[in-house]
Amino acid sequence: MLADTLRHEHAHWRALAVPSTLLGELRALTRDRDRLLETQQATEAQLRAILEAYHPAPARLFSSMDRQIALAFVADYPTPAVASRVRTTRMAGFLRRNAYTGRVPAQVLAERMRANLLSGSSGTVAGKAHSAKTFAHLLGAMNESLAEFDDAIASVVAEHPDAHIFASFPGVGPILTAVLLAEVGEDRSRYPTVQSLLAESGLAPVTRSSGRSHSVRFRYAANTRLREATMWWAFNSLKTSPWAAAAFRQARDERGQRYHRALRGLAARWMRVAWRCWQDGAAYEPARHMAAVIAEATA
Repeated sequence: MLADTLRHEHAHWRALAVPSTLLGELRALTRDRDRLLETQQATEAQLRAILEAYHPAPARLFSSMDRQIALAFVADYPTPAVASRVRTTRMAGFLRRNAYTGRVPAQVLAERMRANLLSGSSGTVAGKAHSAKTFAHLLGAMNESLAEFDDAIASVVAEHPDAHIFASFPGVGPILTAVLLAEVGEDRSRYPTVQSLLAESGLAPVTRSSGRSHSVRFRYAANTRLREATMWWAFNSLKTSPWAAAAFRQARDERGQRYHRALRGLAARWMRVAWRCWQDGAAYEPARHMAAVIAEATA
């Protein structure tokens, strides 16, 4: 089948462009960071499940179980018996030692902890405490590794000549800049039209027509990393771009679209703008974008 396709369609095939050293490094870093992040999230879920089985207090104190202060609490007070001795003064000392930056007072945290103390058999507590400390250590190591990945990615992004294009958009931070750059790439001929980029990123639906049947469906065959990055971009832009917020509200209120459908539509609109900037090698200009939007609406 491949040989027959090559015989008939070879004129429409193109050679894959070799990425630059910076782009190759960026792709490796961002994709491996995603794998590490998935492992970190799974480890956090496992740690939370262990704590819920015998000592739920540490899981109820802070906003997230992967925070360093939550992991430090598990290491210092791994059992309900040890944690029961913590009062306001001791809690305040623990918060100072770990440079707590939250706004919850030590007294409130101490009361919250006492309200979630459990008592179990000595064997279960001993075994689960060992597991909790082990998983807390693993989670702390993964947090450090993720921070190292972020630093490495930031240094590569700072050197790439196309980074300023994606970094100029509202809602796109350093990691999203890296992912968008890594997945879209440098080869402008790979996406000669904006529709090809929308199809690759899974933002363009699939239309199927046969006889009197006609359906528009979600596109599953796509670069899922790029689609996820654009969805996060659209979500973040709701807080920083009035145009994005208005477009999202219009899709929800006037067209009755569901949340993720409206967010995907907003991501597609952003990608259209990004494609034009990427082809031109120019950074995003909000004023120019708004002028084009107004011109299109009044045409």
